[in-house]
Amino acid sequence: MGVNLGNIIEQYPLGFHDLKGKVIAVDALNFLYQFLSIIRQQDGTPLMDSKGRITSHLSGLLYRTIRLLEYGIKPVYVFDGKPPILKKNTIECRVKAKEKAREEWVKAKEEGRLEDAKKFASRTSRFTEDMLSDSKRLLGYMGVPYIHAPSEGEAQCAYLCMKGDAWGVGSQDYDVLLFGAQHMVRDLTLSKKELSVVDLDKVLKKLDISREQLIDIAILVGTDFGPGIKGIGPKKAYKIVKEDRINELDIDFDIDAIREIFLNPETTDDYCLEWKAPDKDSLVSFLCGDHEFSQDRIQKAAINLDKVIKEFTQRDLKAWF
Repeated sequence: MGVNLGNIIEQYPLGFHDLKGKVIAVDALNFLYQFLSIIRQQDGTPLMDSKGRITSHLSGLLYRTIRLLEYGIKPVYVFDGKPPILKKNTIECRVKAKEKAREEWVKAKEEGRLEDAKKFASRTSRFTEDMLSDSKRLLGYMGVPYIHAPSEGEAQCAYLCMKGDAWGVGSQDYDVLLFGAQHMVRDLTLSKKELSVVDLDKVLKKLDISREQLIDIAILVGTDFGPGIKGIGPKKAYKIVKEDRINELDIDFDIDAIREIFLNPETTDDYCLEWKAPDKDSLVSFLCGDHEFSQDRIQKAAINLDKVIKEFTQRDLKAWF
């Protein structure tokens, strides 16, 4: 869900070619939930193998990653760890919303309302440990690096940027800016010709605020770690923070604890960013043998993947001479 700051955050367009050679830290679950929501049959049923195991996320992860590599973009996927205690209420609300959407989905299917069925189905996506394990296994066979964050994946993505190991973060959630990511790349879906990019320094300069003040604005609006204050949107929150009136508000949650999550999140240096030749045989065996993907399509994808990774690794080697 993240935080809604769209009304005050300026974005600018950027072409895929502008990201050539750049490392983009990807909020893995953000991507994977997109695949689970979008890659479905007409009645909203996700793609599955004959054993009833969902494969929508594997299909999306494979083909989108290959396309990013074809553009010369180096994705590194970051997976969430243990969520902060303050996120408990948000998680519980999401579970309830999914249960309600599932009820509506079943009802719409029974009544033959396929358009409504697909709409409600997209809101029911749940990620299991097996699905997470399969996603990481696929990335390993593809030769694409991934990181286990100790807590929030978005915080780890931002940390990579702050260390200079990544240029930006691929995510739809403005939280990455609060965690300190310099560039936020939105709409990294390949369905559009241009991307939407947010530059944190430009945002702070235009609004004439600090990152700490941006965090306070988000806290007033509402984040995954706190409910915000009813009736306060981004513009009103901005005015309150600019006028230094936040202490005048009746806040019934721990604002300092939320600030701490964004300013000093749990992160790790235990990672290695290396893009290497894919294990084509294992990739084909995993997707086709285990999950019954089309043999012909996956073999072609594996060959293409091997080609694009070799191309940009060779470019990197030439850059040293």
